[in-house]
Amino acid sequence: MAKNLVIVESPAKAKTIEKFLGKDFQVESSYGHIADLPSKELGIDVDGDFTPKYIISDDKKPVVKKLKTLAKKADTVWLASDEDREGEAIAWHLKEQLDLKDENTKRIVFHEITKKAILKAVENPRDIDYNMVNAQQARRVLDRLVGYELSPVLWRKVKGGLSAGRVQSVAVRLIVERERSIQEFKAESHYKVLAEFATEEGKTFKATIPKNFNSKKAAEAFLNSCSDADFTIADLTKKPAKKSPAAPFTTSTLQQEASRKLGFPVGKTMQVAQRLYEAGLITYMRTDSVNLSVDARNEAEEEIIASYGKAYSKQRTFKSKAKGAQEAHEAIRPTNMKMHSISTEYDQNRLYDLIWKRTLASQMSDAQLERTNVKIENSENDKVFTANGEMIKFDGFLKVYLEGKDDDEEEQAGMLPNLKVNDGLTYNFINATQRFTSPPYRFTEASLVKQLEELGIGRPSTYAPTISTVQRRGYIEKGQNEGVERNYEQLILSNGDVKTQTLTEKTGSNKNKLVPTDIGNIVNDFLVANFSNILDFGFTAKVENSFDDISEGDENWTEMIKGFYQKFHDNVEDVKENADRESGERILGEHPKSGKTVLVRLGKFGPIAQIGAPEDEEKEFASLNPDQNLGTITLEEALELFLLPKKVGTYEDKEVVVANGRFGPYVKFDKMFVSLDKGEDPFEVDLNRAKELIEAKRKADAPIAHYEDLPVQKGVGRFGPFIKWNGMFINVNKKYDFDNLSHDDIVSLIEEKKQKEIDKVIHNWEDVGIRVEKARWGRFNVLKGKIKIELPKTTAIEKLSKEEAVKMIEAKAPKKKTTKRKTTKKK
Repeated sequence: MAKNLVIVESPAKAKTIEKFLGKDFQVESSYGHIADLPSKELGIDVDGDFTPKYIISDDKKPVVKKLKTLAKKADTVWLASDEDREGEAIAWHLKEQLDLKDENTKRIVFHEITKKAILKAVENPRDIDYNMVNAQQARRVLDRLVGYELSPVLWRKVKGGLSAGRVQSVAVRLIVERERSIQEFKAESHYKVLAEFATEEGKTFKATIPKNFNSKKAAEAFLNSCSDADFTIADLTKKPAKKSPAAPFTTSTLQQEASRKLGFPVGKTMQVAQRLYEAGLITYMRTDSVNLSVDARNEAEEEIIASYGKAYSKQRTFKSKAKGAQEAHEAIRPTNMKMHSISTEYDQNRLYDLIWKRTLASQMSDAQLERTNVKIENSENDKVFTANGEMIKFDGFLKVYLEGKDDDEEEQAGMLPNLKVNDGLTYNFINATQRFTSPPYRFTEASLVKQLEELGIGRPSTYAPTISTVQRRGYIEKGQNEGVERNYEQLILSNGDVKTQTLTEKTGSNKNKLVPTDIGNIVNDFLVANFSNILDFGFTAKVENSFDDISEGDENWTEMIKGFYQKFHDNVEDVKENADRESGERILGEHPKSGKTVLVRLGKFGPIAQIGAPEDEEKEFASLNPDQNLGTITLEEALELFLLPKKVGTYEDKEVVVANGRFGPYVKFDKMFVSLDKGEDPFEVDLNRAKELIEAKRKADAPIAHYEDLPVQKGVGRFGPFIKWNGMFINVNKKYDFDNLSHDDIVSLIEEKKQKEIDKVIHNWEDVGIRVEKARWGRFNVLKGKIKIELPKTTAIEKLSKEEAVKMIEAKAPKKKTTKRKTTKKK
């Protein structure tokens, strides 16, 4: 047994640290938090001092037992969880739950997992920072109170199964309000003029009229006046300029740039960055600091001079602009600047490359530019064309890296030919193109993070879970609409004549942008109407500042919670008793034949249209299509829904019906249900199209072969192509030609799967009907009939006894209801 026990949060981190410490150190993982609030009760003393009740969950008990045993045998226990508040709380829980003594317990922190950093941390241990622990407790307790008390209100007043969260609800509000501003936006058209001019040497460049024309008539008149005009360069100014590099990455800017350049959702960025950190390749990835250590700056300087020369090097320090910046002490950077690239997993390689380039560029010289502004007059009117150009005289940091841009940022200036004042120009063409004012941009995951950060809402560790939570709850989804076509006009002056052409463009696309669902809109409206304080951006930011003050020891956490809770609790009780139910009901008008009210609202299984007022005895209902919205559907669109289900004819003496269900429109034929293609209009499906769908379904479901007298079918699912045989789904990997599977291929796939099924059985106690099998992601399941128990990764699976398995199954098995027989005494 080693004299020193080091406890970290993850096995990957443990594996990396073990390489740097000698044989006297044993490194073990706690697998994250070992204690938390109970899942089935509030777990907070709201009548006292708000003391949390922490428990060890069943899946963590084996971990705690193992760590307790090891801790008792060790001379010193080193708590080496991350250096942020979450990590401090993990260290505190370990100390409490493992009954560690002050005299042999040491807390160490490090910003990177390198030998130098680890050894330095061991040489400089400290005590647990209880201010940071209290800040984390305050966040956990406040969020539990909000969620635990708000969620039942939503069940009662909106719909069962809903939940609310403090930061998540504010994020939903941002997206809802942005979407409504887009829906309310009225586009106005104007005409933008662009010309291509040629110099006497034949060099071409483009110029524009800065002020747009408000009407086609004015634009056409201007083009006609230019048909015989002489164009001359009236003014030309050249000014030196410079471009400076962006700061090294924080959590927020890494998420934004990885989204722009790599297409990563913020959750994926954090997962990949976590793996890079635990492998010792980058520094800690939850930070809002843009600072680099002196050692890091010096190392970057050496690498820049060695690779590009001294002229490219310029050491810089940056100051964070984020509200309440804290958490860690350094920006995200490579731990070794000499390592230009890595060779691991594809996405890790790409993210590392981004971090390396950004860090190196931040310590490089400015790019030296020459910016040129040209003004062009003509002989026939007073309108002045302008052209802007940019020439790079010294590329500086641009040699390595240029920051990406968002949708709403302007394009950069291009290059211009050599020009002089009074030079004559000829036009190749002058266009006046109809353009439309643009609504606000929808949020992407990255731009939402940027907005939350600017408002001071949340902190680095909260951005990714906040965004994933609101999507998982169904309040927000990523848009799939490619937009609709819109016509626009273009007037073209060429060779003295003005011609008009009509062009088309896509507008209104929300693909991969964050849009609120109907339930998201309804929940947001209910919360804003009844809990305006909780949904207030300023209040949420103020709470974050309070957490910061607690972490600095400047505020008492229980007093902060008390100050919030009583007013909040009274508000909850009042809403429970007095608020009206919220269903998002919207009256669209009257039925043209019956005169009955037509409305849309949230139903038990989702958004529905309804013919008949709420008080009417007889009402008709129809589900909205997946691409329809309670807030935007029209009366005509709602009435169309009641045309379904529709009979389109008979096929093979059986009726064929097109209908709409919870999962979208489909064709029903005998016992077969066939979904329509994505975006296909059910009202346009006739009998011939229905037959196509039916036959395609039959073909897809038809056996491609037989093995052991059982049919083999094939299909494509969430995890790619597969074959189905004897109830087993067998993935077909890329070494097989899925479209042309041979009989030998099928036999090989089935036999390989059968062997895996045999190999995955760890225990098989036939006398009690229980077996233990390997499951996904390195886990194991205890199975009996329909009862399945997923074991934690930490379970010593080979040592699991039959008796333990029986106890698990008995605890999980549904209890039989017993009824007491009533007896009557004889008189």
